[in-house]
Amino acid sequence: MTRVTRVLAIDVGGRRIGLAISDPSRTLARPLATLAVKSAAEAVERVADEIGRLERDEDGLSSVVVGLPVRLDGSPGDETRRVAAFIDALKARTSVPIVTADERLTSREAESLLSLRERDWRVRKARLDAAAAAIILQEYLDRSRE
Repeated sequence: MTRVTRVLAIDVGGRRIGLAISDPSRTLARPLATLAVKSAAEAVERVADEIGRLERDEDGLSSVVVGLPVRLDGSPGDETRRVAAFIDALKARTSVPIVTADERLTSREAESLLSLRERDWRVRKARLDAAAAAIILQEYLDRSRE
């Protein structure tokens, strides 16, 4: 039987949710999808559906990492509270363990990486949230191995 080890990362935005997934060995993160959402309730519902789908996949899903936005000095802001409410609502919809990870500057890092390969800003914008989620996940995976 295959050991369930994949991890899903979520970059929660007001209008877009970036998703990234690890390989079963928890070595590499890759962007998975960007979900366009109109409300917090829709965001929770669509992400919960995606978690359920990934759990049913052959490789399964062992945990979820949600990027927690904080100010540069580490203090919480308005976005921190919004994402914390998202996490609470998501925990009510799934039994998969959910942890948080610092997401400071991941969107800027993702934008820099995407700009090296893609000149069209519209294409970069469409991929940005999933790329930011992949950075959050890769940092989490790297810390977990240390």
